[in-house]
Amino acid sequence: MNRDAELTQLKGIGEKTAALFRRLNISTVGGLLMHYPRTYVKFPAAKRADEVSDGEKAAVRGRILRPPVVRCAKNMSVTVAQTGAGDVEIELVWFRMPYLKKSLQPGAVCIFYGKAVRKNGRMVMEQPVIYTQEQYAALEGAFLPVYALTGGISGNQIMRAVRTALDGGELFTDYLPASVRDTYQLCEYNYAIKQIHFPDDMDTLITARKRLVFDEFFLFILSMQYQKEKRVKDSNEFAFQEDSFVDSLAERLPYGLTGAQRAALADIRRDMRGHCVMQRLIQGDVGSGKTIIAFLAMADAAHNDYQSAIMAPTEVLARQHYGTFRNLCEKLDLKIPVVLLTGAMTARQKRMAYESLQLYPNAMVVGTHALIQEKAVYDNLALVITDEQHRFGVRQREIFAEKGSHPHILVMSATPIPRTLAIILYGDLDISVVDEMPERRLPVKNCTVDVSYRPKAYEFIEKEVKNGHQAYVICPLVEETENLDLENVTDYVKMLRGVFPEEIQLGLLHGQMKPGQKNKVMEAFLKNEVQVLVSTTVVEVGVNVPNATVMMIENAERFGLAQLHQLRGRVGRGDAQSYCIMVNCSDSSTAKKRLEILNASNDGFAIASEDLKLRGPGDFFGIRQSGELQFALGDIYQDAAVLRQSSEAAGCLLAEDPELVREEHKSLKQYLESFLTQRMNLMSL
Repeated sequence: MNRDAELTQLKGIGEKTAALFRRLNISTVGGLLMHYPRTYVKFPAAKRADEVSDGEKAAVRGRILRPPVVRCAKNMSVTVAQTGAGDVEIELVWFRMPYLKKSLQPGAVCIFYGKAVRKNGRMVMEQPVIYTQEQYAALEGAFLPVYALTGGISGNQIMRAVRTALDGGELFTDYLPASVRDTYQLCEYNYAIKQIHFPDDMDTLITARKRLVFDEFFLFILSMQYQKEKRVKDSNEFAFQEDSFVDSLAERLPYGLTGAQRAALADIRRDMRGHCVMQRLIQGDVGSGKTIIAFLAMADAAHNDYQSAIMAPTEVLARQHYGTFRNLCEKLDLKIPVVLLTGAMTARQKRMAYESLQLYPNAMVVGTHALIQEKAVYDNLALVITDEQHRFGVRQREIFAEKGSHPHILVMSATPIPRTLAIILYGDLDISVVDEMPERRLPVKNCTVDVSYRPKAYEFIEKEVKNGHQAYVICPLVEETENLDLENVTDYVKMLRGVFPEEIQLGLLHGQMKPGQKNKVMEAFLKNEVQVLVSTTVVEVGVNVPNATVMMIENAERFGLAQLHQLRGRVGRGDAQSYCIMVNCSDSSTAKKRLEILNASNDGFAIASEDLKLRGPGDFFGIRQSGELQFALGDIYQDAAVLRQSSEAAGCLLAEDPELVREEHKSLKQYLESFLTQRMNLMSL
């Protein structure tokens, strides 16, 4: 079966099921196979009932002690049976599965796999999966893939679909040249795809993952360098005055710039007056003041009668930039039009924004992806800025740049990447690092605690809210997953409603919500209509909420240090003292050591370097970092060695064959061009 075949060509998938898969952005067989597991569960050795601990995910071998009973509760059938060993019994409970009564005969020996919890003095296992002893013997020690899900689709459905696709034989031509595979000891592509979904053991899983991570990095870097080779650095056709306007403007700000901010601004001003068009990255820690640098650069363009535009990754952040820029223009008595353009605006509002682009040749334009849509036509664009660069691809950046006549390009990122990796990932850009924090900011106070501290944490959050402040609570999952014993926002917000008094308003935010819903929740939080926001890491790139003073992170041990630092950066943005509470749900000494690094430092770049040292190639069972560059599997910290190898491979290959015309490179060129086309199509959505 072809990788581009529709999902409906797979046995067992009709149009109704295919529509559910499309909610996961899966429409083809190739897309299905590239929906990699987010983690794995290893089937444990079977135990007797009296060997199981409270809260343990276990496989219990036991006899059915008595005939099962089916009861009705709240219009729902509940099937109850008992198994046991010695004096210990475990109550087995299934909801809406009355048919099990016939198959669970007293005396039958089965394996029951699920989570055992002590309730009202007895051990209970709800919704356990039932296996025969022979079935479980075949699974014991094997890895069960756990996939990201959406409403209406189960992990078992995805597994069945993947198995069906893989049973169709060889699906992919391996586009990676044999010389590259040999040099870096990479397995064949089809083998990697099969093993990433259903690994034989840990060694094959690591081997498969290395190959697929290499491919992700290799294609990203190769596409960047391939396009760079084809692109001649454009001449600077814009005339910027050599005057003191920006310096005097900076002096009139209500706060002084740091030395790092001044240095980055000097780099930008020099580039915009140089012989070639600027292509620069501003890499600054969360809260380091990159936005004011962008504003001053845009003011410089307006002062010289040119338009400038800044593209933010979210509607809420774009609106906040718009408000900030308008307020600054008013306070500084600048007669500069500020125009907002986002996808969520009405047709009339968009039409007025488009007219403003033609009407004001020195406008500051603020927006989202709507800035690069076909109808957005600029009159005099000299500077384009992308905020949170890791959310935008290289080609997307180029589309933005093509809106003007070779404008200057400035990109900004708050992801703390060690400079050695930044040079690889942003090889087509000059880099300025903003590594100082504004003096007015108080350092966030950190603490790492275990689960027993939760009641005190809730009391502390309630106290902060009563003092007029707000709080974030971060959970790693959207909803409960049968194979992952981690906190999820859906259940957590329900639990907190029973903890906090009614006057404290709770908000729920996660990545599966529609953009309009997310914007509504964030706007409510920004206005303090919501005091406690329970969220996944989607807030990692968020708005500036100076009133938020507490960040509580559940299952903190499951995140990379750099991502935890990004999350922590959501607080500490106002004048009040802020706090980060990291809840460590693990007994691991390694997890404790990692979190202590974060506990002891607020320096994102130092933390990123430590993260790089600590995370090894086998450490990929946690919740992967979602912030940087949107790789499906690769993690630039954990996989730094593979990132360097892929960069080396791409450089050598293009040095030998810049146009990729050799026979052994034709499959790669074809795949690369397909890869670039797909990325362009995704950007236009």
